[in-house]
Amino acid sequence: MERGNFVDYIRISVKSGKGGAGSAHFMRTKYNPEAGPDGGDGGRGGHIILRGNSQLWTLLHLRWYKNVVAEDGGNGRDNNSTGRNGEDVIIEVPLGTQAFDEETGALEVEILHDGEEVIWIPGGQGGRGNAYFKSATNQAPDYSQPGMPGIEGWKALELKMLADVGLVGFPNAGKSTLLSTITAATPKIADYAFTTLTPQLGMVAYRNDRSFCIADLPGIIEGAHEGKGLGHRFLRHIERNPVLLFLIPADSSDHRKDFDILMNELEMYNPELLDKQFLLAISKSDMLDDELKEAIAAELPKEVPHVFISSVTQQGLPQLKDMLWNALNTKTVE
Repeated sequence: MERGNFVDYIRISVKSGKGGAGSAHFMRTKYNPEAGPDGGDGGRGGHIILRGNSQLWTLLHLRWYKNVVAEDGGNGRDNNSTGRNGEDVIIEVPLGTQAFDEETGALEVEILHDGEEVIWIPGGQGGRGNAYFKSATNQAPDYSQPGMPGIEGWKALELKMLADVGLVGFPNAGKSTLLSTITAATPKIADYAFTTLTPQLGMVAYRNDRSFCIADLPGIIEGAHEGKGLGHRFLRHIERNPVLLFLIPADSSDHRKDFDILMNELEMYNPELLDKQFLLAISKSDMLDDELKEAIAAELPKEVPHVFISSVTQQGLPQLKDMLWNALNTKTVE
C-alpha cells in the first residue's frame, strides 16, 4: 500500500559481502628462508542487518534504497594477519516489519522491538590461510581457502502495524472522526467513503497518565478477503491488534447484518482473527433516542460488549475508553 508518505510493502535487492580469501604465504627470515606457513585467514563479508526503530512508521525511506550491497571481506595477509571484516549494512525499519524471501515466500526475519538487531543476510565466511592447515604430517601446506560468497537475491519487506486497538468498520462509519476526537491524530475526514486510504495511529490518554495506541484502518467492504477494495493490504494490519473495535453507524439499515459481514471477512481472511477480543460501538448515536437505542441493542450479538457513542457530542467516549482499557488488560482464559 503506497499513499503519500505511507509505504507498507517494498521489494529490495540484497547482496551480502563475500568472504576474503585466505593467504598462502610462507615466512622468510634472514637465516631461515623457509620458516613455515604464516598466511592469515580472510575476513568475513559484511552482513545486512535489520534494526527496529520505534520512531519509524513507514517503509518510505527505502523507496530509493532498493539495491543493498554489503562490503566484501579483506584477504588474509602474511604474518598470520587476518583480513578486515566487510562493513555491515544496517537497515532501520518500523516495528512490525517482516522480511520475506520473494522466490519462496518464506518468512526470514520479524522485527518487533525498538533497537532490536537481527542479521538478515549473513556475509560469507573468510577463507582459511595456509597456517591453519599446518600439521605434524604437513609442515608446509601451499594452499589456502577462497572466501565464501555472499547471499544475493530479491527480498520483500512488509509492515504490519503495531497497535493495541484496531478500528474495524465499513467506509464512512466514523472511524477517522473517533480517532481525531480521542487522540491527537489528525486523519483526513470527509462525508464520503474511503476517506482513509492508509492506516493512521493515535495515542489515547487514559487515567493516571496511562495510554494505549489505537489504529484507524481503511474501511472493509464485502469481499475484502478476496482482495476487493483495499483487500489484503488492509486486513494484514489488524493481525497484530489484540483488541478490535467494530464501529457501526447508528443510521445503518441493519446493524447485526453489518457486524456479521465484518466478522465473516475476518474469518475468511484468517480464522485466527476470531480469537481476538471484540468490542462494538454504535457511532453517530446523537441522532438516537432511548427507544431506538434499546431496539438496536436487542439485535446486537450478546457475547460482544457494546456502547453507544457520538464523537461530536462526546457521548459514551469515557465509557468506551474504560471498555478498551479493560479489554487490553484482561487475560483471556484458554
